[in-house]
Amino acid sequence: MAKSSKRVRIFSALEVANLCGVVNQTAINWIRNGYLKAFTTPGGQYRVYSEDLLAFLDSRGMRLPAELNDHADEPGVDWNALLIVDDDKALNDLTKRYFEKSTLSLTLFQAFDGFEAGAVVSDKRPGFIILDIDLPGIDGNQICYKIKNDASFGKPFIIAVTGLDSANAKEKILASGADAFLPKPLDFTALVELVADFVGKVRTKDGK
Repeated sequence: MAKSSKRVRIFSALEVANLCGVVNQTAINWIRNGYLKAFTTPGGQYRVYSEDLLAFLDSRGMRLPAELNDHADEPGVDWNALLIVDDDKALNDLTKRYFEKSTLSLTLFQAFDGFEAGAVVSDKRPGFIILDIDLPGIDGNQICYKIKNDASFGKPFIIAVTGLDSANAKEKILASGADAFLPKPLDFTALVELVADFVGKVRTKDGK
């Protein structure tokens, strides 16, 4: 199947209404009347893919909200690639082997220091990054912040890992933009499941 080059974003009917400056019932009517393409959750709630909302707004000459401008202009990201960043080579290699055995079919890259990680992120644009924030000689929180706030990297999902299992370490890295946090020693089953959850969010549209 074709690879997805953009993160799939999904809106509720209420979120659509808020973005478009209308009441919730108006957005629901757009969906029920077939004007706005949507799908229904098992709980009976409407959900709209960002690209379908973009098409709807464009077809009616409606102004594009800032939130969708960001999505429309998102740089190319390889949502089928995972980068593992850890200076502990044995642990880095072990993490890679766990993902090789998984059913995610991801292209795997490795980096063993901050400089190498930056080079891979710039060149390969992986959609998923496992980042050890305890890299020697560099602040892992700063790396995370830069990747998440530099639009040229396309806002990949970042899972931060660290041997500092404390509320303060978790709060700091999440504030720097990480999407998730796991302490060491790593629970590899939980790590793979966490990445799988993120992968599922961007592969849903293509039914991969």
